[in-house]
Amino acid sequence: MTNPEFEPEAFATHEVFNQPPALENYNLFTSDIALRETIAREGGGAAEDNLTAFGGRIGTSEVIDLGRQANAYLPVLKSFDRFGHRIDRVEFHPSYHQLMSLSVAQGLHGSPWDHLKDGSAPKKGAIVSRLAGTYVMSQIEAGHGCPITMTNAAVPALMFQPSLAEEWLPRILSRDYDPSFKPASEKTGVTLGMGMTEKQGGTDVRANTTHAQPVNGGGPGAEYRITGHKWFFSAPMCDAFLVLAQAPNGLSCFLMPRFTPDGEPNRIRIQRLKEKVGNKSNASSEVEFQAAAGWLIGEEGRGVRNIIEMATYTRLDCAVATAGMMRQAVAQAVHHCSYRRVFQKHLIDQPLMSGVLADLALETEAATALSFRVARSFDEAFTDEQEAAYRRIMTPVAKYWVCKRAPNLAYEAMECLGGNGYVEEGIAGRIYREMPVNAIWEGSGNVMCLDVLRALGREPEALDVVFAEFEAAKGGNAHYDKAVDLLKQQFTDIGTLEMRARVVVEDMAKVAAASVLVKHAPDYVSDAFCATRLNRDWGDLYGTLPEGVDQRAIIDRSRPMA
Repeated sequence: MTNPEFEPEAFATHEVFNQPPALENYNLFTSDIALRETIAREGGGAAEDNLTAFGGRIGTSEVIDLGRQANAYLPVLKSFDRFGHRIDRVEFHPSYHQLMSLSVAQGLHGSPWDHLKDGSAPKKGAIVSRLAGTYVMSQIEAGHGCPITMTNAAVPALMFQPSLAEEWLPRILSRDYDPSFKPASEKTGVTLGMGMTEKQGGTDVRANTTHAQPVNGGGPGAEYRITGHKWFFSAPMCDAFLVLAQAPNGLSCFLMPRFTPDGEPNRIRIQRLKEKVGNKSNASSEVEFQAAAGWLIGEEGRGVRNIIEMATYTRLDCAVATAGMMRQAVAQAVHHCSYRRVFQKHLIDQPLMSGVLADLALETEAATALSFRVARSFDEAFTDEQEAAYRRIMTPVAKYWVCKRAPNLAYEAMECLGGNGYVEEGIAGRIYREMPVNAIWEGSGNVMCLDVLRALGREPEALDVVFAEFEAAKGGNAHYDKAVDLLKQQFTDIGTLEMRARVVVEDMAKVAAASVLVKHAPDYVSDAFCATRLNRDWGDLYGTLPEGVDQRAIIDRSRPMA
């Protein structure tokens, strides 16, 4: 007989209690009050049912765990096959491909361009609707969003060369994700990447040394042979890439497919995969082009103009995806503190913790409001020149501010979880490591500030459009009204504007976010934001809200299970 004294239960030392349940099997869209209101306000209301279904699909424990797996089992470079043949392939864990399939099926890789299939007008709210999906999917796993974002953003750049667009758009707009390594003409769907920066230049792409020689005379849509390198070449298993190279008449933009028309792999040599701080599931690489085939997009010498159209869209994605990760960081913190008890109270009821959570939620709602207001300008810029002007100025403003604010928010949210936040089993550490990449990718902070100044230099009247919107929100909050007037004064001394650019762009972002909150958010949200971010009745760290802020109302609005 078995002696009960030696049964496993007899050796149990403790019972696990006072730990929160996992935040899973919930709807990432319907449980986010601020997001639902934002999407309806900014023109995406028609997609509510679709987003509700998607939010429920990806909020399951199974899909959430795919995000963990994709970052635990990292991409592996296979330079050669077992016989010594050069193959230059990257292998991904099945979880990565499953995440890609979910995002492609939802249309996150290109749904705003579906109208190009039949030549109809752009669908109202299509960009806002797509970005709502990006916002929630980034909360599950952000790394695979790199090729998803680049594929979507490549479309307007491809439109500069109709012959290439005609060939590639049907493949891009497919809702089938096809990870196979074969020519695009044999696949049910494709993804696109890009290669801009080189060792010696980085952001200064005009310093690129990679060169392109025309085949049979060259010209728009014609073939060139490209030789050189790229220092950062993200998602190298995409089916084609937009790359910059020096053609005879200057820096130019090319479409470089993974395979040549004869079905042979293009001469893209993957040197190594980057060992990044975060963004682990996504393969970023260094490559060399050994007379690789590429096709010219537009005219020679117009490379920056052509590829900057792609960068404009990826910058918007940076802001929205970052706001989404901020939302997940706050959701995890609020969820944890709602269950965890310390000193005879739930953490959420402890005054100091309540102040931190409310401050984090306030920051996140402002980031969401600003990002999606800019997203609406993308939707409406096709037919409204004022919205186009707003887009040109406010896209780099939003990317600068949202992406700069996010890393410290992620850290503070991690601290709310205590030791549970600082272990790899949870998502908090992954979000923290992921946050800096969107501030660096597609133009760092200084580049964004300079882009704002360049846009204002080219179109000074665009500033009037932006201020007209700010003025329209006056009368709802005295701190806001004063901040708008002070911001105007910042533009009186043009000679010192560049050295003050960070201050000016920061103030533009805060006023822009406040203009949305004052008009549309509950008073307890907008008043708290204006008092702290505009009036500076606030400390240097999160959790220093002044007296009188309705912290519980702000927290309740942010609860992920609402």
